[in-house]
Amino acid sequence: MTTTKIKKRFVAGAKCPKCGAKDSILLFKEHGIETVECTECDYREQQTDEKVAEKATGAVIGVFKPD
Repeated sequence: MTTTKIKKRFVAGAKCPKCGAKDSILLFKEHGIETVECTECDYREQQTDEKVAEKATGAVIGVFKPD
């Protein structure tokens, strides 16, 4: 059995839209879907790459793709 470790990263300065906790948001990809999750409450939101691109505004300098 192979276990895949998911790299989770904190988003500096981000506030949870549900509980308002600061610096509690984690960002990670789960099955190719961008996911944000709060460590303080049960808030969780998922977006496909297409939805992320639709919501983006302004000029994109580059896209960060972690290994």
